[in-house]
Amino acid sequence: MNSLLKKGALFACLALGALQASAEDLFPDGTPIPDWFRQTEIVKWQDLGKAYRITDYGVVNDSTVIQTERIQAVIDKASQAGGGVVYIPQGTYLSGSLFFKPNTHLYIEKGGTLKGSDDISNFKVIDTRMEGQNLKYFAALVNAIGVDGFTISGEGRINGNGLRYWKSFWLRRQVNPKCTNLEELRPRLVYIADSKDVQLSGVRLENSPFWTTHLYRCENVKLLNLSIFAPYAPVKAPSSDAIDIDVCTNVLVKGCYMSVNDDAIALKGGKGPWADQDKENNGSNRNIIIEDCIYGFCHSALTCGSESIHDYNIVLRRCRLDNAKRLLWLKMRPDTPQNYEYITVEDITGTVSSFLYAKPWTQFFDLQGRKDVPYSYSSHVTMRNITMECDVVFDVVKSEDQYKLSDFTFENLSLTAKKKAEIQKDCVEGFTLKNVMVNGKKVE
Repeated sequence: MNSLLKKGALFACLALGALQASAEDLFPDGTPIPDWFRQTEIVKWQDLGKAYRITDYGVVNDSTVIQTERIQAVIDKASQAGGGVVYIPQGTYLSGSLFFKPNTHLYIEKGGTLKGSDDISNFKVIDTRMEGQNLKYFAALVNAIGVDGFTISGEGRINGNGLRYWKSFWLRRQVNPKCTNLEELRPRLVYIADSKDVQLSGVRLENSPFWTTHLYRCENVKLLNLSIFAPYAPVKAPSSDAIDIDVCTNVLVKGCYMSVNDDAIALKGGKGPWADQDKENNGSNRNIIIEDCIYGFCHSALTCGSESIHDYNIVLRRCRLDNAKRLLWLKMRPDTPQNYEYITVEDITGTVSSFLYAKPWTQFFDLQGRKDVPYSYSSHVTMRNITMECDVVFDVVKSEDQYKLSDFTFENLSLTAKKKAEIQKDCVEGFTLKNVMVNGKKVE
């Protein structure tokens, strides 16, 4: 989709959102949505303190020379002076892992690119969070850990330069088909942890070697008008999730374009047979709203799992999907206790392969010596006011020995199914259908 079409479609989504906004806007559990979610003014970088233009401090416009130490020195200088904005001007600046400090921010001018090194040795090994585990792994290109009020803004790019990593991953898989994501060493693009009142806006996040944007144990985060891209051809960008939300509270994703070779938005939060007893997973993904977005190719618009303990009050609304594989994906992992509840998907248009997908997820299954299978649940899921073309409407497997699906509602749906139109009501305990049309026929 060219940029003009994307912008036009996005404006249409935003206009629809303004018309449908209600004074009685409620979360799926019936509690009011706070005004914080409606306050979407972009933070002005000019109001964030002194601007530290990196080229004023010895950093040069050169896409071939690693300048990690020089750029980090600018961040440190800003922090030592009480804070400010690290300003990336026009040009391309190659770097390894960077660490933002309290009261520092990142602004990327139009025509400016912060580009990641394609050599993993330029990224530090730190204590971090990956795939539902706290472990030592490589830092991201941009890291903000314990940085309340952190912002990334501008009209420029953060380019992960992922091609070399992607090729290496697929070669390794040819040698060892059971190779895990973590075994093929590669960095994320942006990692923000233990931070409050964060805003990411405007920039293009592209070509990440691994997950693109990872939020861990954060509160009050807004991702506004971002463009997030990683290719699925000619070389697939493996596990290039657009946004991973990991044990976070109050997250707004609004007005974004996402097209990646994995899940667009994935709710994370821990894995393993005793994951719910691990203090590092303490908490839920709670009060998450994704609205007025456009999706290109992706494995799913919204995914719960595969490593996630509890997701509560999740809203996906007023979005358009072009060529997504799934609209809502409930990954039911048999080695992890999971509870996905109070999820609403509404006012969606476009095309998908599977409208609803819920099946056992057994990749890298490991009970770690536990004798029983930890039981999981998904309940109070509502999908309404949706017009879509799909291959399969109800891609769901009943698995009573592993999980229970209950209290689902399909309402005001107009679906066209190319392959499988059936809805198997016996897969869900307490399944309500209201005005559901599939291939022009009402489903009772």
